[in-house]
Amino acid sequence: MGKLEGKVALVTGSGRGIGQAIARKLASEGARLVINDLDAEPAMETVEMLRKQGTEAVACVGNVTAADFADRFIGTAMNTYKGIDIIVNNAGFTWDDVVQRMTDEQWYAVIDCHMTAPFRILRAAYPHIKALHAADKEAGRENHRKIVNISSTSALNGNAGQMNYSSAKAGVIGMTRALAREWGRFNVNVNCVAFGLIHTRMTVSTAEAATVKIDGKDIRVGLNAETLKMHAQRNPLGRGGTPDEAAGGVYLFCSPESNYITGQTIAVAGNVQ
Repeated sequence: MGKLEGKVALVTGSGRGIGQAIARKLASEGARLVINDLDAEPAMETVEMLRKQGTEAVACVGNVTAADFADRFIGTAMNTYKGIDIIVNNAGFTWDDVVQRMTDEQWYAVIDCHMTAPFRILRAAYPHIKALHAADKEAGRENHRKIVNISSTSALNGNAGQMNYSSAKAGVIGMTRALAREWGRFNVNVNCVAFGLIHTRMTVSTAEAATVKIDGKDIRVGLNAETLKMHAQRNPLGRGGTPDEAAGGVYLFCSPESNYITGQTIAVAGNVQ
């Protein structure tokens, strides 16, 4: 049996990239999954992949910033599995520019995705978390539930051209610390993982870069090739990370070994801060 056997895990942005790697890792330890992506195709591809591996999985497709998303997302878990054990607020994107050229639209789009959406999801989860904890207590069961919020080393160090993203990810750390104090009484561990450079479609070299479509807008992604080279040179491990390595950091906070850890942020960055 895996360490998460029978647990119900919800992961936003899990149709591809780091989110999919997180979902696969949790599934490999026995968790049942609620998969989310902006688009139906990658979400269902991930669901089918997990089902073929013997994992129970369902999809909740849509933009995490939509007003009705949080209720649909939490409702999918409760209606399908009758429980919630793990929530990973992973969905995100960057829309970079220097401050003098950054528009209000860029600012609010990134803030809403990285801060408002997790806030709404956690707020929607509250009555279920409270009721599930009460049921555990009445039955004499000790069950630790896990919230893992995703931040970035841009929050810890700042990053030129990312005032919106750095600010949002710093806010995620504050959100984590506050909720850890609020939900400790329900046996919920609330922690945060700050990713450094992880190689995904969002961080490919600009020589290969394309755009991603979010709310009908084509947003350019990717990093300057020289920036990628410089990162590798400065990193003690000499490289960026893989989605599977990023998922490993999240799993640490989902595992039973983290039952007495809460309100913490770790950097999964192959780096020394």
